[in-house]
Amino acid sequence: MTKNNKILIATGGTGGHVFPAYSLASNFIRNNYNVKLTTDIRGFNYLKDYNDLNLTKISSSPLNKKNLLEFLFSIAVISFSVLRSLIFLLFNRPSVVFGVGGYSSFPVCIAAAILRINFVIYENNLIIGKANKYLLPFAKKIFVSYKELEGIPKKYNDKIFEIGNIVREEIINTKNEYNDNKDLNKIRILVLGGSQAAKIFAEILPRVFKQLKDSGITIKVYQQCREEQKNTLVEYYRNANIESEIFNFTDKIIDYYSKANLAITRSGASVLGELINVKIPFISIPLPTSADNHQFKNAVYYKKKGLGYLVHEKDISKKLYSLIKSIFINKSLIKNILTNQSQYSDKNIFININTHIEKIINDKN
Repeated sequence: MTKNNKILIATGGTGGHVFPAYSLASNFIRNNYNVKLTTDIRGFNYLKDYNDLNLTKISSSPLNKKNLLEFLFSIAVISFSVLRSLIFLLFNRPSVVFGVGGYSSFPVCIAAAILRINFVIYENNLIIGKANKYLLPFAKKIFVSYKELEGIPKKYNDKIFEIGNIVREEIINTKNEYNDNKDLNKIRILVLGGSQAAKIFAEILPRVFKQLKDSGITIKVYQQCREEQKNTLVEYYRNANIESEIFNFTDKIIDYYSKANLAITRSGASVLGELINVKIPFISIPLPTSADNHQFKNAVYYKKKGLGYLVHEKDISKKLYSLIKSIFINKSLIKNILTNQSQYSDKNIFININTHIEKIINDKN
């Protein structure tokens, strides 16, 4: 491909959208595309330190229907963002727009539809998001992580293409030294709360880990938390005589993947996709307030596939200790998960994407 082929990636919101978008951008840059990204304020804060990216901020808003005033405000923000996107696309007309980000990418994709620029959308959850559902009639293709995705009307089946999870190449190629060596005599737990961290994990999980330590289980904790929770956690684990490393949000999470042999995490599609690629058995705890309960659907899917465990947030105090203790005592529980994960890989993800994008560009030409 040449630099004449321009790709615009529209993203924003949480790290679950933004980091797949960054992986996409890196892939297209390697393949000699001219790449630009649009993102909202939250997405910009994740991406601003990546000097290789051409970033433009275009704000957006979810369609808030709680009351009339908030609904009208949402409409106003979205309308203004569509207008900004139209202007941006007229001056930077890409060959393809790639939507990765739910409502954050919605205005850019709508503007692309108005200007008859081909756009594709990506859905990595197991139920299609509202913004992507609204975009379906206009999208050239919808890329999905798994064909079991729910919520797409049958009339759009010809637009669906299963490509896998968009994760960084270094994630796919990572070797987990502890799991590769079957070092399961010491539980090395990595606690992830998503890009915004999980406040409740810092409040409840330390007591569970202390139970494990007091029952004679050897444990080390690597825990992501909010900045204001860090000192409290460090002091708690020190007093409990539990080995720990406490960290705030980091884009260097791969450093912690290489240390862990069990993860406790929210059930965002992005993080679960990374964990199965780095071969870390996990216990997923879905966020109960996730839109359309999509995190629960993600967790159920992975549990049924034998790729991880599921514990409801309301059951953390009652069930998590027993589950981890069972895993420690019966090593086959983790080994079975590792066997299933070893049969899965997204190593062809970018080959799949590039093939589709090249076809869209060539068909237009």
